[in-house]
Amino acid sequence: MKAKKLKREKRRGRVRAKVFGTAVVPRLSVFRSNYCMYLQMIDDVSGKTLASAHSREIKKEDNKKSISLELGKLIAKKALAKKIEKVVFDRGGYKYHGRVRAAAEGAREGGLIF
Repeated sequence: MKAKKLKREKRRGRVRAKVFGTAVVPRLSVFRSNYCMYLQMIDDVSGKTLASAHSREIKKEDNKKSISLELGKLIAKKALAKKIEKVVFDRGGYKYHGRVRAAAEGAREGGLIF
């Protein structure tokens, strides 16, 4: 278990070295646990969260992947309400697969440009 977490932290470090968000083009950060998922739009210059979404906000009982897709659409709706169209995707050390990919595709369907 320790090796798995260490690998994720190494991947996260590589991703964060390349990805940087501003107020105009914020960073769309992903955090997932076994139970839920969080998405945040972060301005790294000022260190503030511009918008966030949590899987508890989705009121339907379905599988995790479809909830992640809806969560991506929700964060896109919140971002477009604040006139944010472009983002930089930060997968947070997770592989671009499954729920992380579903959230990214949902955000794209919602109108965000990566």
